Amino acid sequence: MKKRWSIIAAAILIMSLSVISFGAKADTSKKGKEVARDAQLKSIAKQTYRYFEDFTDSGTGLPYDAVRVDGNVDPKEYTSPTNIGMYFMSTISADELGLLSEQEAVAKISKSLGTLESLKKWNGLYYNWYYTEDGSLKKDWGQFISTVDNGWLSAGLIAVGKAYPELYDQTHQLVEEMDYTHLYDPEVGQMWGGYDVTKGETTSHHYGAFYTEPRVASYIAIGKKDAPKTHWWKMDRVMPVEYDWQSQTPEGYTTTYDGVEVFEGHYKYNGKKFVPSWGGSMFEALMPSLVLKEKELGERALGLNNQRHVDLQIEYAEEKGYDVWGMSPAATPDGYSEFAATPLGISGYEKSNVVTPHATFLALEYAPEKAMDNIHELKEMDTYSKYGFLDSVNAETGEVTQAYLALDQGMIMVSIANFLEDGVVRDYFHEDEIGKYPEDLLSREEFSIN
Repeated sequence: MKKRWSIIAAAILIMSLSVISFGAKADTSKKGKEVARDAQLKSIAKQTYRYFEDFTDSGTGLPYDAVRVDGNVDPKEYTSPTNIGMYFMSTISADELGLLSEQEAVAKISKSLGTLESLKKWNGLYYNWYYTEDGSLKKDWGQFISTVDNGWLSAGLIAVGKAYPELYDQTHQLVEEMDYTHLYDPEVGQMWGGYDVTKGETTSHHYGAFYTEPRVASYIAIGKKDAPKTHWWKMDRVMPVEYDWQSQTPEGYTTTYDGVEVFEGHYKYNGKKFVPSWGGSMFEALMPSLVLKEKELGERALGLNNQRHVDLQIEYAEEKGYDVWGMSPAATPDGYSEFAATPLGISGYEKSNVVTPHATFLALEYAPEKAMDNIHELKEMDTYSKYGFLDSVNAETGEVTQAYLALDQGMIMVSIANFLEDGVVRDYFHEDEIGKYPEDLLSREEFSIN
């Protein structure tokens, strides 16, 4: 009997060792895949940042808006506040990923800051288009002050000030001078779309839809105390039920935050609840999470909704029979257009046949494995070239747009840095009092999609 139990014990020991060994191999295999994944992402970041190295004016430090490479290289030598903000955050990202030294990053950003101080402004806010060569206004496109674009420049300046304390006084002063009170409508409790300096009037529309990219400008205006915290609750999670022009009749309930009644409504797609963006595109949904701690602080609201939009974009592309996913406004062979997973929008963009790589990178933190698979598929479609990913590919025909956009290159850079470096750009943004002050708005809300 003892011998029999000894044999059984030995067998159990061997089995246990086998399980331990298998587990160790599995852990090693998983670790190996993560190392390979991270190396691939770092390589993509290196290629992507070359855009900013080659297409930023050496005198002014202003990045070109776009570059067409179908045949001759055709750089678009003008820029916007968003492009500049994304250039700042991309340079921080390149530094954090070891692609630049801190000294190199500071030198690049310092040159741009010097130019920003000299640019023509309106109440400290920046016009929408400047020539990169000398910083003069691109007047043929009007003299417009865009709320959303100034928001992204502010976000970049705030991140720079915390990433590089020697630049803080300069960046802080510029942000303080950006007076959002002129873009806030206290009667409605929302931000205007912008201000036409030539006409001397605001736009006829407000940024009323909450789950769109202008929420960054709203967050910053609140952080600066240029707008009250109640502004956050005055934006529409969905349009009122009686607005029968919207793509769905929303369901939900009304609750109160800080004395403001909020209709916490939602749409449904494939039985899943979500709060819609305006058009149903990925960058409306997820671009703000490059700097806002929506995933960390908004587990019952914005973070959860970001996850839903990633999941549903993937499902939508599969239903359409596409090999790749990620619909968002992007360059096309003959210009620029809006693309989306149409059912995810309040007034969904109609076109959905074009996929843009920046949408995949925005989704990295929410669906890392599927994002890496998609990156591989996009490479198989010949979308990867000298400066990283070309801007879009037609999912039906396979036609690749031979262009790069500063905005989209920036979204890719910052997404990779946040993924590999534990939200580093978001951390810098939230270290500043402007980023910290409204944090409770992210954490207190609960969407009706839980």
